[in-house]
Formats: sequence, C-alpha cells, structure tokens
Amino acid sequence: MLPLSDARIRASFINASRSERAHVLIPTDLAETPWDRLDFFGWRDRKLPQVGYIVTELDGDAVGLILREADTKARSRPQCSWCNDVELPNDVVLFTAKRVGDAGRRGDTVGTLVCANFECSRNVRRLPPSAYLGFDREAARDRRIDALRENVTNFASSLRDGR
Repeated sequence: MLPLSDARIRASFINASRSERAHVLIPTDLAETPWDRLDFFGWRDRKLPQVGYIVTELDGDAVGLILREADTKARSRPQCSWCNDVELPNDVVLFTAKRVGDAGRRGDTVGTLVCANFECSRNVRRLPPSAYLGFDREAARDRRIDALRENVTNFASSLRDGR
C-alpha cells in the first residue's frame, strides 16, 4: 500500500458526509506505519469504540470507508471474511458500512465479518502450516495476500457501486 497522509486519508472517505470526514480521528503515527506490509489501512476510533475506518486502493485511488461495529455478538467464533484466517489470534466482529449516495442516505448498509482491529494484513503474512510433503508455504502465503486484497477491494467496490 502506498503511504497516506492525513489529508489524503480524510479526503478518501466515500461513505461519509463532510462533517463526518472532519471528525475522523486519524492515527498520529502515520510516519511509523509499515505501508509495505499493509493491504489496506484500518484503525478503530479512539473516542468512539464502535467505529472503525479503512482506506484501501481502488482503481488507483485511495478509498476510505467508515464502519460501525454491530451491537450483536456472534454465538460461535466467526471467521474473518477478508483474511479467511482459520487460526485467528484475535476477535472477529460484524461491521456495517453505509452505501454511497442516495442508498446510504436512506440507511442502506452492507455488513461483513472482519478482524476486530483490522489485523488481516498481519494474519495473511504468517506462514501457514505445511499441509503435506512438498507444500509450498510461501506460495500459499502469497495466495492469501492476493485473496485479502481482492476481498477488501470487492467490499469497497460493492459499497461504491451499489452492488
């Protein structure tokens, strides 16, 4: 992922009003962020714990989304729909995001199960266990990274395009 500035992040949100963009609490440690190891940039709001933000690249542009954690909790341990990690070292929660445009203004949302603190990029970079003799663990990791990027891109596209 290309490094992002405060201004670029704030301008990237496609499912937010001007007022919501102005109130986004952007992390203060952007200079220390390991951009080369991220497939998307995600963080939780320090003051509003139910709110999360992600910024991803879509068609060459930075696209940001505001997500809200659902009030309901899963009865069993869910799997993240972005990283598909089966050995999750973290919690997975249901996030909802407003669609872009008129649909979002009418309250139309899309939900997805995601790692609670957006640890997906770290999860997919762990080497998977060897499934059989001769299993190419590095190639499997590369496939997981590609799948994560595709899953996040598809989610952002569905919100942007109203699918």
